[in-house]
Amino acid sequence: MTFDVHQLDLFLLVGSAVTILAILAVRVSSRAGLPSLLIYLLMGVALGESFVGIEFENAAVAQALGFAALAIILAEGGLTTSWRDFRPSMRIGLSLATIGVAVSVTVMAVGAHYVLGLPWELAVLLGAVTSPTDAAAVFSVLRVAPIKKRLSGALEAESGLNDAPTVVLVTLISTDAMGEHGIPFAIGIVVFELVVGVACGLAAGFGGAWLMRRAALPASGLYPIAVMTLAFLAYGAAAFVHASGFAAVYVAALVLGNSELPHRGATRSFAEGVAWLAQIGLFVMLGLLLSPGRLSWEIAGLALLAGLILTVLARPISVLASSIVNPLPWRDLTFLSWAGLRGAVPIVLMTIPLAEGVEDAPKLFDVVFVMVVVYTLLTGPTLPFVARWLGVDRRNEPRDLDLEAAPLERIAADLLQVTITPASRLHGVEVGELRLPTGASVSMLIREGRSLVPERRTVLKRGDDMLVVTPRRLREATERRLRDVSIGGRLAQWLPDE
Repeated sequence: MTFDVHQLDLFLLVGSAVTILAILAVRVSSRAGLPSLLIYLLMGVALGESFVGIEFENAAVAQALGFAALAIILAEGGLTTSWRDFRPSMRIGLSLATIGVAVSVTVMAVGAHYVLGLPWELAVLLGAVTSPTDAAAVFSVLRVAPIKKRLSGALEAESGLNDAPTVVLVTLISTDAMGEHGIPFAIGIVVFELVVGVACGLAAGFGGAWLMRRAALPASGLYPIAVMTLAFLAYGAAAFVHASGFAAVYVAALVLGNSELPHRGATRSFAEGVAWLAQIGLFVMLGLLLSPGRLSWEIAGLALLAGLILTVLARPISVLASSIVNPLPWRDLTFLSWAGLRGAVPIVLMTIPLAEGVEDAPKLFDVVFVMVVVYTLLTGPTLPFVARWLGVDRRNEPRDLDLEAAPLERIAADLLQVTITPASRLHGVEVGELRLPTGASVSMLIREGRSLVPERRTVLKRGDDMLVVTPRRLREATERRLRDVSIGGRLAQWLPDE
């Protein structure tokens, strides 16, 4: 095979143009309340064989690239998830990712067999690929929607962990391993992959955090690369021992994102940018796989019925079953039922039976594609309205403050850069009212582009950047105190430090 530089030039031209259009589409989709993935999918369809003429039908390549993109998206999700928000929702999130998936697959399989008339193999396959929620859709929609943290945390935990069991299940069905060994074998494989995958993630996360705290790298730009690499190290280690790489990368990123590491803000920004690029490439590629010429009224009818079974029966029943481990009010359960966003994950999972040559897999792929588009259009824009109607929104809940740390190696201290956000109750608080731990101090304020050295009576304002120097052993207590004041405002001066 010869290397053609002109083809590379054309690829760079088209790829850059598509990426710029995709970035601009984010603003359009956010104004309309739509997940940007829909626009990316349609861009891929437009670039495909029926319009622009780009042909792409290699399911095996699509599967490999799809898995890589999902790993990047999960890593970003873990790095940007606050453990304080995640911990109260961990039980219900884990239950949704395991019990919920099992119940949803069962309900969908029964409905697909008896209502849609699909053979049992395709019915179970349809249930398996449509049951997991999509991390990209959940992270992009819920983090800008005013949803209470206990619910957004549960949905993020579910989307970060439910890929692992469904990938195993879809693979077992597509390779007919489940038919040969039975359901107990499949359950054992799923449990093994989840447990070992989480163990690999914890090892890579805590080990990587220990290493990063002791490695003074020569350039700040190396820290984000090192953190992302550690997350993918977890994925590779888990895959090497035949465990779940998706569970490993998410858990490792969650540990790293909540560890006391230098340049956490820069790391989150880098991960977010890489994740956006992965989303754009993933959805455009999946759009290329669709052949509009194969679509028919039969496909549309099957997609609408399958989506109806999933939305009205499978999702609510699975949420109700999952709440056994963590009972919730009916309003919360109703919102969780409606907010089960699907996106790239069902379509990526469908590349597995396509690559394995499962009979009628192309038809099922088209059904899943249409279903994802239609029901994402239905659920995504309505989430803020449904949240307000159910009373689970957080319009009046104060947002957290932005805080970034950089190491001061020679004096074993850290420099914290705190940005006072518009919703933070640090606004109007005097520096002396912060009551930081003894040894920590506010060294400088940046206000409207100018620096000033604050006094005890200096009043903090929205938009200020505050530089706080703290001994490393007091950093956690200092951050905790700043967050307390950000939530409690002036009242925090009468609250205990802890």
